[in-house]
Amino acid sequence: MLERTLILTALLLLLSALASKASGRLGVPALVFFLLLGVLVGPGATGWAVLGNLLLVQSVSVVALVVILFSGGLDTDWRSVRPVFGIGLALSTLGVLLTALLMAAFAILMLGLHPLEGLLLGAIVSSTDAAAVFSILRSKDVRLKPPLEPTLELESGSNDPLAVLLTLGALQLLTPSPPAAEQLALWLVAQFALGGALGVGIGYAAVHFINHVRLRYDGLYSVISIAIPLLTYGLTTSLNGNGFLAVYLAGLVMNRFDFVHKNTVKRFHDSLAWLMQITMFLTLGLLVTPARLVSVLGIGVAAAAFLMFIARPVSVWLSLWRARLSAREKLLIGWVGLRGAAPIILATFPLAAGIPSAPLIFDVVFFVVVISVLLQGMSIVPIARWLKLEAKPTIDEASRRRHLELLRRRLVEVTIPRGGVAAGQQIVDLHLPPAALIAQVVRGEEAFVPNGSTVLEEGDVLLIIAEPALEPLVRQKLETRRANPFFAD
Repeated sequence: MLERTLILTALLLLLSALASKASGRLGVPALVFFLLLGVLVGPGATGWAVLGNLLLVQSVSVVALVVILFSGGLDTDWRSVRPVFGIGLALSTLGVLLTALLMAAFAILMLGLHPLEGLLLGAIVSSTDAAAVFSILRSKDVRLKPPLEPTLELESGSNDPLAVLLTLGALQLLTPSPPAAEQLALWLVAQFALGGALGVGIGYAAVHFINHVRLRYDGLYSVISIAIPLLTYGLTTSLNGNGFLAVYLAGLVMNRFDFVHKNTVKRFHDSLAWLMQITMFLTLGLLVTPARLVSVLGIGVAAAAFLMFIARPVSVWLSLWRARLSAREKLLIGWVGLRGAAPIILATFPLAAGIPSAPLIFDVVFFVVVISVLLQGMSIVPIARWLKLEAKPTIDEASRRRHLELLRRRLVEVTIPRGGVAAGQQIVDLHLPPAALIAQVVRGEEAFVPNGSTVLEEGDVLLIIAEPALEPLVRQKLETRRANPFFAD
């Protein structure tokens, strides 16, 4: 049984990775292929995979969202989003709330749901997905004119916590013993206050810890980077704070500073975030029942259309009515509101809680996500060009991007170990190959460009530009320890 599960999991991951390549050629977002794979192997089709434990599914979903949010914060450049902070904050707060309320009104009037159930549906589909948007743009080698890209990046990265908060609040009100209004208000205040404070505090503490822990093995820094978001979420949630907000802020704060193996950690979490995205879209496919979807096809399509053509644009225009953006820019922001992993994750919450309308809500979310990814995802580039909001790179800019990518492939991170032969030596005395250049030394919280007379110390992290073929020789010279029993492991 275990062997069969491992084989199936491996095949799904391999097919998902290959699907991302095919999506670029066909012009269909990769997320759709992940979902279709889930449907194909699910109980409604072949029946190769069945998810029976909804509480386990919810737990995995929470971990997935934690990883995705931390990666989003860690990948958000504060310098680029700071000029549009007010716009992004308006979209991730007021925009999310308005979207949730408009969708709630639709659900109540058109689907016949109870007002609280309508609010639950609205909250679930109220946030957007940055990864879905930018993966499509990058696959087409398209960039948007400023300030659109940083605005969408900040909004999509920061609007999930409020969507989660609204979802959890609606679920609490749907319990047999709902909290009083004062209790709910205090809960909301605590969620934001504790989530914000702990997220910022843990982010600062994490940078300080990573730069001073001086681990002997480089791979352990990635292990620490996994522990940080899990600890942040667990600690914040146990204190009745918003763990998702805290996780995003921790990643955002960490990215503002230099820390040991930062580039490696960011690439590692980018891979983890993709794995979580794949996992959640496969999960959505596994949980749907194709035969049941037929009965809600009409209302599902109507809900998706209402969200894309009314709820999202109206919420954007109302949130940005005082912003210094052109009508074309607001129109594009209103259209670029893809739904991705977050609605799928949140849709599992009412299923696990046993809400009577949970299956209907889940099916509607399925249509919203699929149609949003397909219709909006495939039309982002043509609409951006039609609105003349595509930033066409010059030949020099395109060349610079290619050169930077080549440079990234040649970057080597090396840590001088305890008892290393390079410790105490000047760089010029190491006789490194001429084609290997030490571009930066990170020592504690200090980062500087060295010269030939710089004396290396134990624990120094060196960022080296070298041809891949030279990496083994460079590591041998810098990571070798002295032949002294005192320094033996």
